Amino acid sequence: MLSWKRLRRSDWVVATVCWVIHLYTRIVYGTGRWSVIGWDYPARLLAEKRSFVVTFWHGRLLMMPMVWKRAGPLHMLISAHPDGRIIAGAVSYFGIDWVKGSSSDGGLAALRQMVKLLRGGACVGITPDGPHGPYMRASEGAVAVARLARVPIIPLTYATARRRILRTWDRFHLPIPPTPGIFIWGEPIEVPADADKAALEVIRLLVETRMNAITAEADRRMGNEAVSVEPVDAAEPATGDAGAGGGGR
Repeated sequence: MLSWKRLRRSDWVVATVCWVIHLYTRIVYGTGRWSVIGWDYPARLLAEKRSFVVTFWHGRLLMMPMVWKRAGPLHMLISAHPDGRIIAGAVSYFGIDWVKGSSSDGGLAALRQMVKLLRGGACVGITPDGPHGPYMRASEGAVAVARLARVPIIPLTYATARRRILRTWDRFHLPIPPTPGIFIWGEPIEVPADADKAALEVIRLLVETRMNAITAEADRRMGNEAVSVEPVDAAEPATGDAGAGGGGR
């Protein structure tokens, strides 16, 4: 029997999986009643023509393209790993571009590209716990990118009433249609250009804390228990892609 590792080497298989994921995302969104909280935060920055880094947990990645229908161009940092190619292919159906990079491959180039995109007016999406976790623990990468580009960070999450939390490393939230859902934007977090190492760590922790808070609130509003965060003593030191978290494992 062919393994997934062998199957994903096939361009035809990858293309089919990408199409199925994008179709499932559209079905979930189209058959449910969705609400958005905190849209004023990104809307204000977009009206001011200010770019920003949007951060969301790897396990809450699936529905993120749908909330970007009202926003501008988005580029997502995604690992060059084969599974990352699938994520990149799926989100491309929604007009989202791929910034390829990981801590082991193309990290510096991805960092430079993200800064260039942000300074040019685009927004960048980063999963700060990807591509390997610990889940729901933020690496310092998103903060580093925001500091270099001199843009704020806005946390984002979603939850649905009907769901399955998969037994994957990222505790992937899989919506089960039809289901109502909710997106929650967090308050922007500014990153001073002159922030030293200690200040950057405080901001990194603030990003992590705020992301977990809005994720727990989204779950609560959908009538579910919050997903527990990986304990600090069980988590390895967070290291993100390109100094930032990437999508895909």
